[in-house]
Amino acid sequence: MTKQLQAIRGMNDILPAEAALWQRLETTVREVLAAYDYQEIRLPLVEKTELFARSIGAVTDIVEKEMYTFADRNGDSLTLRPEGTAGCVRACLEHGLLHHQTRRLWYAGPMFRYERPQKGRYRQFHQVGAEAYGMAGPDIDAELICLSARLWRRLGLSAVSLQLNTLGSSAARAAYREQLVSYFTARLNELDEDSRRRLQTNPLRILDSKNPTMQAVIAEAPALLDQLDPESLAHFEELKALLDSAGIAYQINPRLVRGLDYYCQTVFEWVTDTLGAQGAICAGGRYDGLIEELGGSATGGIGFAMGLERLVAMLAAAGQPSAELAPHAYLITVGAAAQRRGLALAEQWRDLWPELRLRLNCGGGGFKAQFRRADHSGARFALILGEEEAGSGTVAIKPLREAQAEQITLPQDQASAWLRSAALAKTP
Repeated sequence: MTKQLQAIRGMNDILPAEAALWQRLETTVREVLAAYDYQEIRLPLVEKTELFARSIGAVTDIVEKEMYTFADRNGDSLTLRPEGTAGCVRACLEHGLLHHQTRRLWYAGPMFRYERPQKGRYRQFHQVGAEAYGMAGPDIDAELICLSARLWRRLGLSAVSLQLNTLGSSAARAAYREQLVSYFTARLNELDEDSRRRLQTNPLRILDSKNPTMQAVIAEAPALLDQLDPESLAHFEELKALLDSAGIAYQINPRLVRGLDYYCQTVFEWVTDTLGAQGAICAGGRYDGLIEELGGSATGGIGFAMGLERLVAMLAAAGQPSAELAPHAYLITVGAAAQRRGLALAEQWRDLWPELRLRLNCGGGGFKAQFRRADHSGARFALILGEEEAGSGTVAIKPLREAQAEQITLPQDQASAWLRSAALAKTP
């Protein structure tokens, strides 16, 4: 017996009952981004490995341990994208999108990282990212945060809070790095294995450790806020003032860092306590040096990425329905003449009413079998077209979700308008 094939560990199917919730989430995200005039860009799944080594940092966990990297037939090293910002910058530079102009862009799709799968954290995961280029001030930082806050309101997600920090300028960060190395080296025996490995390569990541035994030594580490240069401090203070004026609540988290080397100045995370250990649902910040690092001229950049799996989990936990969207009506046809007429009639109604969700019975069956299918589909109405209705130009309409409602018969040219009015009265 042939062994049944299964999905790769950490790469999951999204079934129809779940896909409906994903579609509602994606539609809302698109609408909110459009309201702020962000334009969609579609990026390839595969990039040259060098792109991520140069942008993310060759000694980061992502590049060293988590990327899906392979050699193609020409011997070039290619990588399934682990995040979207680097590819977005590459596309902008390659196509001249940043030449003496500002840009607001967004993208969506799967990302890939080889890590231990757990709830809300998979090897293939989906993100929506928004990026803004050519604006150096804190006003665009505030706009992106306001955009994300509006999305939570549109989705009805109230159990979220904003954490805010600044990494300062590159010079301030370099000086702070030296202080961290000195501090953690003196307490080397208190560090776990991951932190010891990061000490000489990416010491800021030690601050992001979730290991409970590390929290005491982290709490006593020097604070980056104490090392800020005047320009970075002014940027951060103005950002806070802008958020205050917009009514956006936030908490300063001096230990908030980003796992990627290209971040500077503003960093932020939206977090929730409804998803267990995986509490971050959206994270972002400024990366003013990245564009120059990848071959462009010095250009300000800021963006965020949100994990769709975690947002879908929050929507489901909040009680939003996850079942697939039921059809408005199920068209039952019995007899050869009714089948031919039913197909033509269904196409006519779809032309007249593009948003109509109409399932036409296919696969044969008598009246009883087709009624069972109609009821199982979740449709609100069964449309009955037998030989008699096909000959008389009528259609019978039987409500399936209202026990006291009676079946009616209408001329076929009137049935679509009646159905539209009745279905839209109670259907989302």
